[in-house]
Amino acid sequence: MYQTILYARVSTTDQTAEHQLSHARKAGFKIDRVITDEGVSGVSTPFRHRPEAKRLFDILRAGDVLVVRWVDRLGRNYDDVTTTIRAFMRKGVIIRTVINNFTFDGSTTDPVQKAVRDALIAFMAATAQAQAEATKEAQKAGILHAKADKGKYRGKKPSYNRATLEKVQRLLELGSQSISSIARDCGLSRQTVLRIKDHPENAQKALNRWSASH
Repeated sequence: MYQTILYARVSTTDQTAEHQLSHARKAGFKIDRVITDEGVSGVSTPFRHRPEAKRLFDILRAGDVLVVRWVDRLGRNYDDVTTTIRAFMRKGVIIRTVINNFTFDGSTTDPVQKAVRDALIAFMAATAQAQAEATKEAQKAGILHAKADKGKYRGKKPSYNRATLEKVQRLLELGSQSISSIARDCGLSRQTVLRIKDHPENAQKALNRWSASH
Protein backbone atom coordinates (compact mmCIF):
# COMPACT_ATOMS: atom_id res chain seq x y z
CA MET A 1 0.00 0.00 0.00
CA TYR A 2 1.35 3.39 -0.98
CA GLN A 3 2.04 6.03 1.65
CA THR A 4 2.09 9.82 1.63
CA ILE A 5 4.82 11.38 3.77
CA LEU A 6 5.22 15.06 4.60
CA TYR A 7 8.81 16.19 5.07
CA ALA A 8 9.06 19.29 7.27
CA ARG A 9 12.23 21.23 7.98
CA VAL A 10 11.95 23.51 11.00
CA SER A 11 14.61 26.13 11.70
CA THR A 12 14.62 28.83 14.36
CA THR A 13 12.79 31.29 12.10
CA ASP A 14 10.72 28.82 10.14
CA GLN A 15 7.20 27.50 10.49
CA THR A 16 6.55 24.67 12.90
CA ALA A 17 5.95 21.14 11.66
CA GLU A 18 2.37 21.45 12.91
CA HIS A 19 1.82 24.51 10.70
CA GLN A 20 3.24 22.74 7.67
CA LEU A 21 1.05 19.71 8.32
CA SER A 22 -2.02 21.93 8.73
CA HIS A 23 -1.30 23.72 5.45
CA ALA A 24 -0.84 20.40 3.65
CA ARG A 25 -4.16 19.09 4.92
CA LYS A 26 -5.94 22.32 3.99
CA ALA A 27 -4.51 21.91 0.48
CA GLY A 28 -6.19 18.50 0.28
CA PHE A 29 -3.31 16.17 1.09
CA LYS A 30 -3.98 13.09 3.20
CA ILE A 31 -0.76 12.67 5.15
CA ASP A 32 0.11 9.24 6.59
CA ARG A 33 3.31 10.26 8.33
CA VAL A 34 5.42 13.35 9.07
CA ILE A 35 9.23 13.32 9.03
CA THR A 36 10.76 16.42 10.62
CA ASP A 37 14.25 17.88 10.85
CA GLU A 38 14.40 20.40 13.69
CA GLY A 39 17.01 23.10 14.11
CA VAL A 40 18.60 22.32 10.74
CA SER A 41 19.63 25.21 8.52
CA GLY A 42 18.21 25.01 5.02
CA VAL A 43 20.88 27.34 3.66
CA SER A 44 23.95 25.48 4.90
CA THR A 45 23.03 21.80 5.36
CA PRO A 46 22.73 19.55 2.26
CA PHE A 47 19.59 17.42 2.13
CA ARG A 48 21.39 14.10 2.56
CA HIS A 49 23.26 15.41 5.60
CA ARG A 50 20.08 16.17 7.54
CA PRO A 51 19.41 13.44 10.13
CA GLU A 52 15.77 12.76 9.25
CA ALA A 53 15.88 13.67 5.56
CA LYS A 54 18.36 10.93 4.72
CA ARG A 55 15.99 8.37 6.27
CA LEU A 56 13.47 9.16 3.54
CA PHE A 57 15.61 7.34 1.00
CA ASP A 58 15.15 4.14 3.04
CA ILE A 59 11.49 4.72 3.94
CA LEU A 60 10.03 5.77 0.58
CA ARG A 61 9.24 3.17 -2.07
CA ALA A 62 8.09 3.35 -5.69
CA GLY A 63 4.57 4.77 -5.84
CA ASP A 64 4.85 6.63 -2.53
CA VAL A 65 4.26 10.37 -2.43
CA LEU A 66 6.63 12.84 -0.77
CA VAL A 67 4.94 16.12 0.13
CA VAL A 68 6.92 19.29 0.88
CA ARG A 69 5.80 22.85 1.49
CA TRP A 70 8.02 23.94 -1.40
CA VAL A 71 11.15 22.71 -3.20
CA ASP A 72 13.44 24.73 -0.91
CA ARG A 73 12.83 21.98 1.66
CA LEU A 74 14.69 19.55 -0.62
CA GLY A 75 18.10 21.18 -0.69
CA ARG A 76 20.27 24.18 0.09
CA ASN A 77 21.02 25.25 -3.50
CA TYR A 78 20.30 24.52 -7.16
CA ASP A 79 22.47 21.39 -7.40
CA ASP A 80 21.24 19.98 -4.10
CA VAL A 81 17.56 20.47 -4.96
CA THR A 82 17.80 19.01 -8.47
CA THR A 83 19.91 16.08 -7.29
CA THR A 84 17.43 15.28 -4.52
CA ILE A 85 14.38 15.46 -6.78
CA ARG A 86 15.96 13.27 -9.45
CA ALA A 87 17.14 10.73 -6.86
CA PHE A 88 13.60 10.31 -5.57
CA MET A 89 12.14 10.14 -9.08
CA ARG A 90 14.58 7.35 -9.97
CA LYS A 91 13.16 5.41 -7.01
CA GLY A 92 9.66 5.93 -8.41
CA VAL A 93 8.69 8.39 -5.67
CA ILE A 94 6.26 11.14 -6.63
CA ILE A 95 7.07 14.58 -5.22
CA ARG A 96 4.31 17.13 -4.64
CA THR A 97 4.45 20.66 -3.28
CA VAL A 98 1.84 22.28 -1.06
CA ILE A 99 2.49 25.71 -2.58
CA ASN A 100 1.15 25.78 -6.18
CA ASN A 101 0.50 22.01 -6.05
CA PHE A 102 3.33 21.05 -8.41
CA THR A 103 3.94 17.34 -9.13
CA PHE A 104 7.24 15.75 -10.15
CA ASP A 105 6.71 12.19 -11.39
CA GLY A 106 9.60 10.13 -12.73
CA SER A 107 7.24 7.74 -14.52
CA THR A 108 6.38 10.38 -17.13
CA THR A 109 7.32 9.03 -20.58
CA ASP A 110 5.89 11.63 -22.95
CA PRO A 111 8.88 13.67 -24.21
CA VAL A 112 7.02 16.99 -24.11
CA GLN A 113 5.80 16.39 -20.56
CA LYS A 114 9.31 15.35 -19.51
CA ALA A 115 10.76 18.52 -21.02
CA VAL A 116 8.21 20.68 -19.21
CA ARG A 117 8.80 18.80 -15.95
CA ASP A 118 12.60 19.11 -16.17
CA ALA A 119 12.39 22.80 -17.05
CA LEU A 120 10.11 23.38 -14.08
CA ILE A 121 12.50 21.53 -11.77
CA ALA A 122 15.39 23.69 -12.98
CA PHE A 123 13.42 26.91 -12.60
CA MET A 124 12.14 26.11 -9.11
CA ALA A 125 15.57 24.92 -7.93
CA ALA A 126 17.14 28.15 -9.18
CA THR A 127 14.44 30.14 -7.39
CA ALA A 128 15.06 28.17 -4.19
CA GLN A 129 18.79 28.97 -4.37
CA ALA A 130 18.09 32.67 -4.93
CA GLN A 131 15.82 32.63 -1.89
CA ALA A 132 18.50 30.86 0.16
CA GLU A 133 21.10 33.45 -0.86
CA ALA A 134 18.74 36.23 0.18
CA THR A 135 18.25 34.52 3.55
CA LYS A 136 22.02 34.30 4.05
CA GLU A 137 22.41 38.00 3.34
CA ALA A 138 19.60 38.83 5.74
CA GLN A 139 21.24 36.72 8.45
CA LYS A 140 24.60 38.47 7.89
CA ALA A 141 22.90 41.84 8.09
CA GLY A 142 21.19 40.82 11.33
CA ILE A 143 24.49 39.72 12.87
CA LEU A 144 26.23 42.94 11.86
CA HIS A 145 23.36 44.95 13.31
CA ALA A 146 23.52 43.00 16.57
CA LYS A 147 27.28 43.58 16.80
CA ALA A 148 26.90 47.28 16.17
CA ASP A 149 23.99 47.58 18.57
CA LYS A 150 25.36 45.55 21.46
CA GLY A 151 29.07 45.61 20.89
CA LYS A 152 29.34 41.83 20.86
CA TYR A 153 27.26 39.26 19.04
CA ARG A 154 26.35 36.46 21.39
CA GLY A 155 24.83 34.06 18.90
CA LYS A 156 21.49 32.34 19.27
CA LYS A 157 20.13 32.29 22.81
CA PRO A 158 20.22 28.72 24.20
CA SER A 159 16.86 26.99 24.65
CA TYR A 160 18.10 25.59 27.98
CA ASN A 161 19.37 27.04 31.26
CA ARG A 162 22.28 25.79 33.33
CA ALA A 163 20.16 23.39 35.37
CA THR A 164 18.68 21.84 32.23
CA LEU A 165 22.12 21.51 30.63
CA GLU A 166 23.44 19.71 33.70
CA LYS A 167 20.40 17.40 33.71
CA VAL A 168 20.92 16.52 30.04
CA GLN A 169 24.59 15.78 30.64
CA ARG A 170 23.78 13.57 33.65
CA LEU A 171 21.26 11.57 31.65
CA LEU A 172 23.70 11.22 28.77
CA GLU A 173 26.37 9.94 31.14
CA LEU A 174 23.97 7.38 32.62
CA GLY A 175 23.21 6.09 29.15
CA SER A 176 19.92 4.53 30.24
CA GLN A 177 17.68 6.68 28.01
CA SER A 178 17.51 7.34 24.31
CA ILE A 179 18.19 10.79 22.89
CA SER A 180 14.49 11.24 22.12
CA SER A 181 13.53 10.27 25.68
CA ILE A 182 16.02 12.73 27.17
CA ALA A 183 14.70 15.46 24.87
CA ARG A 184 11.13 14.85 26.05
CA ASP A 185 12.11 14.77 29.72
CA CYS A 186 14.07 18.03 29.46
CA GLY A 187 11.67 19.88 27.16
CA LEU A 188 14.21 20.22 24.36
CA SER A 189 14.38 19.19 20.72
CA ARG A 190 16.22 16.02 19.79
CA GLN A 191 18.72 18.05 17.76
CA THR A 192 19.53 20.24 20.77
CA VAL A 193 20.30 17.18 22.89
CA LEU A 194 22.49 15.80 20.11
CA ARG A 195 24.40 19.08 19.92
CA ILE A 196 24.96 19.03 23.69
CA LYS A 197 26.14 15.41 23.44
CA ASP A 198 28.52 16.02 20.55
CA HIS A 199 29.78 19.48 21.56
CA PRO A 200 29.34 19.98 25.33
CA GLU A 201 31.97 22.73 25.38
CA ASN A 202 29.99 24.80 22.86
CA ALA A 203 26.82 24.37 24.92
CA GLN A 204 28.63 25.66 28.00
CA LYS A 205 30.15 28.59 26.10
CA ALA A 206 26.74 29.62 24.77
CA LEU A 207 25.33 29.73 28.30
CA ASN A 208 28.34 31.70 29.52
CA ARG A 209 27.95 34.29 26.76
CA TRP A 210 24.33 34.97 27.64
CA SER A 211 24.87 34.79 31.40
CA ALA A 212 27.64 37.36 31.18
CA SER A 213 25.24 39.93 29.75
CA HIS A 214 22.98 39.90 32.83
